[in-house]
Amino acid sequence: MNPQDVPRPTDAELAILLVLWQRGPCTVRQVHEALIEGRPMVYTTVLKLMQIMTDKGLVRRDESERTHVYEVTRTEEETQRQLVDHLLDRAFGGSGPRLAMRALATRRSSPGELAELRQLLDELEEDPA
Repeated sequence: MNPQDVPRPTDAELAILLVLWQRGPCTVRQVHEALIEGRPMVYTTVLKLMQIMTDKGLVRRDESERTHVYEVTRTEEETQRQLVDHLLDRAFGGSGPRLAMRALATRRSSPGELAELRQLLDELEEDPA
């Protein structure tokens, strides 16, 4: 499956992807245990979501052992890029600066984050390509 053809994850699927990005390949039970630390969720719901995610191409399942192990098919950065591109087009008319300004105005940034942003802006000004 072409990476551009992978559908955007839902909120519940994104929660599962976050666990897999943090922990690496996991069984459904391991993902379920990580998820219930933050909110109640039934094991069979996690299982069904992960089966759907496999069908959608968001994760792949290793069936070589009795307990199936799931791993992501795309990096966190690739998925973030896909989600940002979608938000950029739908809510900001394709304007990256408008998205960035809204994001910065919505939540307070730490001094370290602001320094990183300044560095990125300096780099973009030096090499606008």
